[in-house]
Amino acid sequence: MPALARLSVLPVGDAAKQGNSMKFRTVLLLLLILMVAGLVALNLDEVLRPTALNLGVTSVEAPLGLVMLGLMAVLLLVALTLLVLNQTSHLMEMRRITKEATEQRHLADKAETSRFVELREFMQQELQALTARDQATEARVNQRLDELQVRLAEVIEQTGNGLGAGLGELEDRLERQFKPASGT
Repeated sequence: MPALARLSVLPVGDAAKQGNSMKFRTVLLLLLILMVAGLVALNLDEVLRPTALNLGVTSVEAPLGLVMLGLMAVLLLVALTLLVLNQTSHLMEMRRITKEATEQRHLADKAETSRFVELREFMQQELQALTARDQATEARVNQRLDELQVRLAEVIEQTGNGLGAGLGELEDRLERQFKPASGT
């Protein structure tokens, strides 16, 4: 999903409402301009009739309607110029904010990636440590089993020797017991 699509300032419904509102304003402005133009067209003789105008310092003979129409046109141009400047600054601000948000997204993605790399390295280190502990434990267990096997062999040998000595002693006793009886 492109970053610009994710960074929508207005929800979809609000954007549609704003678009309809802009169309309504434009239609209203055009309607007002047409009404003024119609009024001027209907009263063109009165608009163009010369009148004495007092400018404060001097007096001038000029058509008052045409002067008022000119002033209205100048005011309309100033308003439109301010509107265009406002829209331009708004678009530039939106572009700057979108760019900053995209940069922040990239930074967040890089940070997330680095956290995953760090986590993978940590897991590998822990796995290596666990493997080393496993090998050390296995070596100790094998060594202990070898020691126990040697001791068990010694115990078996000692038990065998003890049993052999005990059997030999029993044999000697039995022979002594049966020799006197057979010798009489």
